[in-house]
This record gives sequence, C-alpha cells and structure tokens, in this order.
Amino acid sequence: MHMDVIDLRDFYGRPLGRVAQHHIAGRIEEIWPDVRGLNMLGLGFATPYLAPFLGTAQRVIGLMPARQGVMQWPADARCLTGLVDERELPLPDESMDRVLLVHGLEASESMRVLLRQIWRVLAPGGRVMIVVPNRRGLWARREATPFGHGQPFSRSQITQLLRESMFSPSCWEAALFVPPFDWRPLLRSAPAWERAGHMLWPRFSGVIVVEATKQIYAATALPAARKVASRVRAIAPLPAPTPARAVMPMDDE
Repeated sequence: MHMDVIDLRDFYGRPLGRVAQHHIAGRIEEIWPDVRGLNMLGLGFATPYLAPFLGTAQRVIGLMPARQGVMQWPADARCLTGLVDERELPLPDESMDRVLLVHGLEASESMRVLLRQIWRVLAPGGRVMIVVPNRRGLWARREATPFGHGQPFSRSQITQLLRESMFSPSCWEAALFVPPFDWRPLLRSAPAWERAGHMLWPRFSGVIVVEATKQIYAATALPAARKVASRVRAIAPLPAPTPARAVMPMDDE
C-alpha cells in the first residue's frame, strides 16, 4: 500500500508534515551544504526538500513514479516535475551530480532496478541521498503518515541493498524523534525531542538518511602471458592404402 501525490501533498500541508519537513530538510542540508553548479534530481516525492536548492544548483528537476502521480512544482513558476516509469528514467547516462530519493524506495516494486537506474544517470563521483522509514522507529508504525507505508529499513538492510546496487554508503543521519501525532504542544517541543533523540536513542529515529557514492569498478589488467615455446602438431594427410588384389583360384587342368 502506498500514498498517492494528493495524500503526500496533504500530509506536508499539516502541522505534523511541516515539522517532519523542517527536521529532515535540516539533515539534508547538513550533508549537502553546497550544490552550486551541480545538476540535481529529486525522485519519489522529493519536492518539499528541493526548494532550498533552486537558487544555487545549476539544474533542479523532480520526477515522480507513475503509480504515485505527479503535481506541478514550483506552484508559481515554470514546472520542473514530470511523471516517469521508475524502471526507465528518461535521462541520459551520467547526467546528474546529485539524486535525492524521498518517499520512493520504500514504496518501489522494483527497488534494485530503481537503484540501478539512479546509478546509470549519476555522473562519476555522483552521490545519492535516500530518506527511508526506520524499522525501529515509531513513525514506521503509524499509517497516518507517509513513513508508515511501504517497507521500512534497518541500517544493515539499506547498506546491503546499496552495496548490491554498486553504491557505497558514506554518511548517515537520523531525524524525526518526536512522536508522530498532530498534538500542537507536542509539535512545539519537537526541537527538544530531536536533540534528546540524537544523544540518547539515535537508533530509534523515525527516518534514516543515508548518502552513498557511485562505485565504478575499474577493469583489472590481466598479467601478460609468458611466451612459452610450444610445438604445434601438424596433421598431414596420408595416402590411402592401395587395396590388395584379389587372387582368384585357378582350376586344375
């Protein structure tokens, strides 16, 4: 089960969604503080987290999977979003420097294919950042939020999946320690929850934020073969044996 684009938009319009956006965006910007001159792609429903990069990145686009639906973004400017098949991203090879995947991997029906597509469009040295629900966290257990849908991950699970897809995890962050309830006094104390969670129970965050780099395996040169003198056997055709003459017995005279 997954949320469509209307459900996701409505969630981020609620106080709880705005709190989640604020704290996740803070972690994203800590990992990527400078994207000047870079091409940046948002996959899934990443548009709430792409706005800070519009003024600095060379190019920012958002692609949303067909089963989720698409909405115009930004609302007051030229549309930078499109509807795609996550198994065939309509982008040239090595065309993106950064890929941000939010509300995408946990709902994907072809996780490894999606990650291979991200690997294909990333430039050498490119990086992907993925935000996924934490299997140990409270947010993955509450379906009133998008993080309660799809498959949650542990840190070891996402590490294995990334390595199988030729990515190397390079940075880890955690966010959303505040309980996922629309209770205003609770939401006002969200900064205190975040500080306490990072110090006391970092493994129980609502989401895991992981950055990974694209691995490029260089071909290993084979050792030069030693020149060993060898005799080549030639097969020469032999003449066919002459058939023996048949000797006819002679009658007695």
